[in-house]
Amino acid sequence: MKQLIIHGDPGIRNGAIIRYEGEEVVCFGINRNGEYHGPERVQLWCTVGAEDEYEDYEKRNFTPHFLDVDRADAEDVDVVRAKSDLAI
Repeated sequence: MKQLIIHGDPGIRNGAIIRYEGEEVVCFGINRNGEYHGPERVQLWCTVGAEDEYEDYEKRNFTPHFLDVDRADAEDVDVVRAKSDLAI
């Protein structure tokens, strides 16, 4: 599990599956920053991981401050599925 900061909005929501740097991950939670104030482009701060890590995310079985952080531009992210059909 890690934190991914996406510069720009590729059109994803919670439960999305994305591919970046050859890795396919699920977006467990997304915080949208910079909508009114801040950088020129919106930033999505996503908690991402493998599907089998969702239970740890749901039970908060991790320390957010110690997650690795990656950054990517919206153009560098391939959207496999834009949002979840289920309530994730």
